[in-house]
Amino acid sequence: MKALDKKLVHVVNFTLKPGLSAEDRRRFEAGISSLHTIDDIAIFNVGKPAPVDDGPTIDKNYDYCLLCIFEDIEAHDRYQVHPVHLNFIEQCNQYWDRVVAFDSETI
Repeated sequence: MKALDKKLVHVVNFTLKPGLSAEDRRRFEAGISSLHTIDDIAIFNVGKPAPVDDGPTIDKNYDYCLLCIFEDIEAHDRYQVHPVHLNFIEQCNQYWDRVVAFDSETI
């Protein structure tokens, strides 16, 4: 992908509820990982805060970060109503305490 290709980048940080069991975390990870099956996602990644040095601009106040890159806004909009995405929300919203999403468009 060229840096100048116009894309829509969807980043979602999840903070899970305190005290979740290992099994609950496994269920959340399985649910969020299922999103990779949605064809409209061009690039998909799920991660946890990286073990980098803390600095004044580093924010590790989340448990999981979802990154999806879409070819265009229409692909993003289809993703939002895709049954796999809606199922993830329905099945896994019980595990999160806070969700923060960032959507940006290539300049």
